[in-house]
Amino acid sequence: MQQFLLPFLLTLFAGLSTGIGGLIILFNSNRSRRFLSVCMGFSAGVMIYVSMIELFPEAQELLTSVFGEKTGALYTVLSFFSGMLMIAIIDKLIPQENNPHEICDSNFEKIKLDDGEALKRTSMMTAIAIAIHNFPEGIASFVSATHSLEIAIPTVVAIALHNIPEGISVAMPIYCATGDRKKAVRYSFLSGLSEPLGALFAFIFLRNIMDKVTFGIVYAMVAGIMVFISFDELLPGAEEYGEHHLAIYGLVGGMAVMALSLWLFI
Repeated sequence: MQQFLLPFLLTLFAGLSTGIGGLIILFNSNRSRRFLSVCMGFSAGVMIYVSMIELFPEAQELLTSVFGEKTGALYTVLSFFSGMLMIAIIDKLIPQENNPHEICDSNFEKIKLDDGEALKRTSMMTAIAIAIHNFPEGIASFVSATHSLEIAIPTVVAIALHNIPEGISVAMPIYCATGDRKKAVRYSFLSGLSEPLGALFAFIFLRNIMDKVTFGIVYAMVAGIMVFISFDELLPGAEEYGEHHLAIYGLVGGMAVMALSLWLFI
């Protein structure tokens, strides 16, 4: 039971971090777009650093120990890009609704909207998209925690930091459309619940096949997923909300903080 409880709690923490983004709307409606830009860049830096410095090398070490250096390295690379392909396909399959009448100022304050219902539908689709994204992240968090806490903790922290701007992306349009901050927070929390569902899936269906090969493939795929999300969502979002240099400062800051935290675990 203990082998399930701690990994599940870590995954639950990562998933519910989407609610922190909602709480920013609830308690900090005066946050600037520049602040959000730095935060998104910071999250991207954390995810890229963890992926390339921790997850990818660990995956390659596990797979080469089973298949040999050349074949193991090939399987690592294939798994890495398979993770990217998987999340790209998920993105492609999710319909996107764009509301040209959505206007929300830099302080997240509600202003007049021509079509609030369309904006609410858009926010619902965003929540569904994030829930689908979070399911494999939940599997990754749970699997890594059952294998090694040294790998799991930075992975969970990276996913949790990434989930905060996701929570904002769910909560902000709902707040803009309805003026209801509590509803915005509620939906941001709900969008993260697919991560513990991913953990349950891993526990029920994957626990009997957990070996070096499984861990190596999962780590490499998660690294690919996190790098793709950073380049496809977080960095473009950081640029959109602020300016180029703010996004880069956040990126470098995220890498530096994660490097320091990993050094503390040595």
